Amino acid sequence: MVPSSSRVFIILLWSLALFTLLSQSLLYLLRCFLHFEIVKAEFLHHVGVNYLFAPWISWLLLLQSSPFIKPNENLYYYYYLVFWWVLVIPIVILDIKIYGQWFTTKGKRFLSTVANPSSQLSVIGNLVAARAAAQMGWIECGLCMFSLGMAHYLVLFVTLYQRFCGDNALPVMLKPVFFLFIGAPSMGSLAWASICGKFDYTSKMLFFLSLFLFMSLRRSMVRR
Repeated sequence: MVPSSSRVFIILLWSLALFTLLSQSLLYLLRCFLHFEIVKAEFLHHVGVNYLFAPWISWLLLLQSSPFIKPNENLYYYYYLVFWWVLVIPIVILDIKIYGQWFTTKGKRFLSTVANPSSQLSVIGNLVAARAAAQMGWIECGLCMFSLGMAHYLVLFVTLYQRFCGDNALPVMLKPVFFLFIGAPSMGSLAWASICGKFDYTSKMLFFLSLFLFMSLRRSMVRR
């Protein structure tokens, strides 16, 4: 059992995160109504569209860390299930849009021309959804989202690795997105551990990959 003082702190911290995310979501919703053209431009931009995964990733992480809704308790299972579907459907829709463009846009949106570090947000979204599904016992759904995320991560990682020295395609203010190289394998490690029920060799491999990428990125940032 978590001590009462620690539990109170966890609840307060989670509530603060919930309030912050609610506020940002409402502000973006207002932006959709008041400045629809700007939102449309973000949706059509090869970098901006990746950030549309961020709210759903944040909500899924908040759902998984909730001190109130537990997926393994019958009383809250259906609440967790409903929230999961509401949050995962937009991720799948964005997946279809982005991944479909890589195949069918006659060279304009091929991965080799639009790949950038923020593209990994789509992968992280799938892996977060996979972990949430596994936590409520939906192993097949978890495997589906995990395989979707990792298949595209392998292709994306190779593409980005080949162009890593050409990071001048991104504005200076977006340089921090290079640390998404850590997020994808580390989230994959957690997702696979939830699916298997243990931290096995695959989870450890992904963890060590994220650790290596962290050290590599830190060294490259210090040298600059």
